[in-house]
Amino acid sequence: MAKQKKAVAKAKSDAMQKLLAEHEKEVVLPKVGDVIEGTVISAENNVVHIDIKGIATGVVRGPELVDESGIFSNLRPGDIVNATVLEIENELGVLELSFREAGHQKAWESLIKLMQDHEVISVTVVDANKGGLIVRYGNLAGFMPVSQLTIEHYPRVEGANRQKILSKLQTYVGVAFQTCIIDVDEPENKLIFSEKAAKENEQSEKLSGYNIGTIVEGVVTGVVDFGAFVEFGDGLEGLVHISELAWQRIDHPKDIVAVGDKIKAQIISIDHGKISLSIRRLEKDPWKEVAKKYKVGSVVEGTVLKLNPFGAFVELDRDIHGLAHISELSWKKISTPEDVLTIGKDYKFKIVSIEADDHRLGLSLKQMTEKPGEEKEKKEEKKEEEPTPATPVSTEEEKAEK
Repeated sequence: MAKQKKAVAKAKSDAMQKLLAEHEKEVVLPKVGDVIEGTVISAENNVVHIDIKGIATGVVRGPELVDESGIFSNLRPGDIVNATVLEIENELGVLELSFREAGHQKAWESLIKLMQDHEVISVTVVDANKGGLIVRYGNLAGFMPVSQLTIEHYPRVEGANRQKILSKLQTYVGVAFQTCIIDVDEPENKLIFSEKAAKENEQSEKLSGYNIGTIVEGVVTGVVDFGAFVEFGDGLEGLVHISELAWQRIDHPKDIVAVGDKIKAQIISIDHGKISLSIRRLEKDPWKEVAKKYKVGSVVEGTVLKLNPFGAFVELDRDIHGLAHISELSWKKISTPEDVLTIGKDYKFKIVSIEADDHRLGLSLKQMTEKPGEEKEKKEEKKEEEPTPATPVSTEEEKAEK
């Protein structure tokens, strides 16, 4: 009987030990840095108490309550939350937890997904600098470069005056923009938004009836240093780059077009909703006939249009402009083209090269005169070529010969 009681007691003891062992296996205490799941016990007075699966209690308080994702605001008892372990045991004898760390991770994970899905999201402009707009998405701050603004919001400032650009950008503070995320870099804390990317789908639908080569009629809506904006069709807008305004070289687009002008242009490129137009391609390329009009070695008269450190741009006719490199301006060494040329004046030049395919024509001013020293060398060469005159015979010698 005693043996039987001992056997029963041993069996119970073994069973208890087994249960304890199994329980110990299930209970895994968290470590600092772990993200753990728990249930909100209470949330008041800027302190949140959390039950960690019945094995421990944690607390989130102070600045650790603020998270970038915003998912931990307005918590109620019973809500399931994730938090990062800061301390295993604080002065209260409980886990010290943080929503900020866990929220940061979740926030950036969601940003990556938004970028991959090309989701259109609304951001609010909170500030501006000369490079673009500082925007806010939820609790996160990001940046939208000027280059990522649509034509509608692009700061069209003549002369690219930085202060005027900044003034224009500052008018957008408080305005909501529809954007897409185009770059996410958590280690660098970089978040880049694009309004242009968000407009691509809408723009693509409107462009379905247009192809490269299509000629459109529109109105010039803006003139900037690098070209002219033209509105056409159903609210579409394209850019005529300065190089596509005319065949001849121009200093500024305003020399060719002005806001309000009605023009015809050809679509030459459609890239992710960005439309490039050309006015000059609707006219015959004058450089196709340049070989008939001008020859290498010919002397031409032209007007100096512009002087640069490397030379002078010269107008030969309305469409053909040539370049006289600084090395072709004088036989002497000069510091700047201004030493020998004046803008607006006419000079005679010799054509030294013609590259019609590349729209280049080289001119020389110095070859209109002889190289210093050449005249002297030519005289000396001529003198050497002339026969040596015979030495005259004296009278006495003549008499002696007789």
